[in-house]
Amino acid sequence: MFFREELIALDNPNDKPHFSGHRQRLKDRFNKGGVDAVADYELLELVLYSAIPRRDVKPLAKDLITHFGSFSEVISAPNDRLKEISGIGDTVVSALKLVEAAAQKLAQGKIMNKPVLSNWQALIDYCQIKMAHQKKEQFRILFLDRQNRLIADEKQQEGTIDHTPVYPREVIKRALELHSTAIILVHNHPSGDPTPSRDDVTMTKNIEEAGKQLGVLLHDHLIISKSGQTSLKTMGLI
Repeated sequence: MFFREELIALDNPNDKPHFSGHRQRLKDRFNKGGVDAVADYELLELVLYSAIPRRDVKPLAKDLITHFGSFSEVISAPNDRLKEISGIGDTVVSALKLVEAAAQKLAQGKIMNKPVLSNWQALIDYCQIKMAHQKKEQFRILFLDRQNRLIADEKQQEGTIDHTPVYPREVIKRALELHSTAIILVHNHPSGDPTPSRDDVTMTKNIEEAGKQLGVLLHDHLIISKSGQTSLKTMGLI
């Protein structure tokens, strides 16, 4: 009944909800100053407006930030964990996941079909957005052509919280199928520590050796986490 009455009330253009002024002021501040002009919870409010048009979403935005820790943690949280928060349903989850997908597409657009070795920071940014907040280990391969342009980005495996099975012959086989002459390996550590394990180093060397035999160069292996990233090449392990 509450929501029915609320809808009836809002049919009267002279009867505005108490939060309408706050919404407009926040929109004006964002339009004028951009993302630097709003706090994380306020940016989240702006996202929630479209999903919840007839309710004050400020308390919900603050609850989400408190629970998950940051704007990026909220939009990348698994659907089932989001729904554990009171007030979150399918419509809100869809709105949050749309923002996450848009961020990933924007970052990918800055590197796809471009020379990635001369645009390294954009590559790192993309990998962070794509993988840093994943709850399971994920192994991706970036396939490059002879000009080191990124021609494909594929998830090869997804494992558990601390292990992903990787098969060197399958990695190189896929590179040959795509006519790729160089690759960059990327996987995440959900633990938050990007330090390579002994298995990471061994797997990397096995893929490097398999690639050498068939003319596929391994440029690097990046390990991504919420706290940062590690390059096995920079560490002298490739």
